[in-house]
Parts: sequence; C-alpha cells; structure tokens
Amino acid sequence: MSKSPFVVANHKANKTWEEVRSWLVEISNETSAFPGTIVFCPSAPFLASTYSEIKKINSSLQLSAQDISKFEQGAYTGEFAATQIKDFCTYSIIGHSERRANFNESENTLSQKVKNAKTAGIEPIFCVQSVENEIPTDVKIVAYEPVFAIGTGNPDTPANVKDIAKKLKEKGEFMILYGGSVDAQNVKSFLEPTLIDGVLIGASNSLDPKKFIAIVQNAA
Repeated sequence: MSKSPFVVANHKANKTWEEVRSWLVEISNETSAFPGTIVFCPSAPFLASTYSEIKKINSSLQLSAQDISKFEQGAYTGEFAATQIKDFCTYSIIGHSERRANFNESENTLSQKVKNAKTAGIEPIFCVQSVENEIPTDVKIVAYEPVFAIGTGNPDTPANVKDIAKKLKEKGEFMILYGGSVDAQNVKSFLEPTLIDGVLIGASNSLDPKKFIAIVQNAA
C-alpha cells in the first residue's frame, strides 16, 4: 500500500487538456518533497495523456480514474472497461455519491465494478456515505464522504469522522480517507495516524493548484 498521508485530487468533469497539463506540472514541481502519496483523478478523456505527462516530467503523482464500467470490453458504447485503463491507472474511484445519485448505481453495480477493477489490477477507492453502506469484498481503501459535506464548505466534524473511521475499521483492515469540504485550514484536523490515512479532495479545492498545494503541504 502507498505511503500515508494519502491525498486524492478529484477533478470531476472539469478542465481542458492544456489546463490539466499545467495543473499537473505545477503540482508536481511544488509537492516533490511530500512524504506521502498524491493521487490525481482527471476526467476520463485525459487519462492516457496524463499518464504520458507524468512519465515525461518524472512526476511522483499516481493516476486514478474517477470511475470504471460495470462491463468488461464489448458492445457498450460510451463505456470504458477496467482492462482498457489498467496500463495507465493504479486506482479508480468507485461508488462516489454523485455516481450513486446521478446514475442510480446500485450495490450490485458497485460490487461488479470493484470485481472488474481488482481483476485488472486496479485498486478501488471505494466511497461510502455512512457506515451502513455495503463494502464489497477485497476493497482495501474506503473513503467516507458524507453527502452534506461535498462541495458545500460544511465539513463533518473531525470527532465524528474519527468515530466513523473507527467503526469502518471494525469491518475490515481498510485504509480510510475522508472527503467533504477539506481545505488547507482543516486538513490536519482530520488526519489521525491510527484511524484516518488521507483525504479525498473534490473540485472546490483541487482545481485551483494553489489551494491543492496548500492542502498537501498542511497534510505533511
């Protein structure tokens, strides 16, 4: 497993390729001394180009997809299978609340996505919104992301996040991340070496490279 703290930048459906490339170069230059792991999740059209750019500039950033298909390769127009991105991506987010809400993703769908990812050698970053959410077999990284905190500027309290993390760890030997209005001012309060291994940063604070760099620096 990668080193903690584990900081994930989820750009969602944002930016052009030139903006992504510029962001990548700036982040790589300014966070090269970070002792943990930085994972970058660009939009799907930019995965291959981002992989090439990471190699070109000798960046330490690791690459993640924001999602994968529940299907494997075949007649599924518009989808991309886990095996199609396995040469680019180390990770894939699965089960994000926006996918569950906007695309009606069921627990069965999410389990199939996890299975496909693991078969392809991709590590799922599995998102849950509460301790009641099912966590598929073989998941190693769980991101707790309460819906009320996503992009609202209203994060959960560090005390509650740590309580949730403790309950999640009782279900399995997971790496636990917290996502939901994490910024440079509060990031350190959520990190707890024995409970919370990292943070999942959404568009509000990851698109601006300066905001994201400040989060990384304060997480160290």
